[in-house]
Amino acid sequence: QVQLVESGGGLVQAGGSLGLSCAASVTISRLKSMGWYRQAPGSDERQLVAVIIGDSIVRYADSVKGRFTMSGDNAKSTMYLKMTNLKPEDTAVYYCDAVQLIASRNNEYWGQGTQVTVSS
Repeated sequence: QVQLVESGGGLVQAGGSLGLSCAASVTISRLKSMGWYRQAPGSDERQLVAVIIGDSIVRYADSVKGRFTMSGDNAKSTMYLKMTNLKPEDTAVYYCDAVQLIASRNNEYWGQGTQVTVSS
């Protein structure tokens, strides 16, 4: 079982910056992948924002490329999402996600979510 706790959401004006953190209960290098997803107001779908696969492969959604940066600190078992030049359409609940491979089976875990609101 992997527990994930997000922090760092809040309210910011368009063009501003925010940083999110996701603390994991296991060493993040032991995870198959970690990612950030977001669910916009009124939407039932969680969309991928960014994902780290293994130790170094980072992929971003086209909508955040060049504005968001995902990184991890293995010593702190924490993953970060630095968000800059925020836009109102970035408003969403942001969720941390982790996949752990155990006995050839992918086990997926989610954090509780943190609200990010960008005002125009």
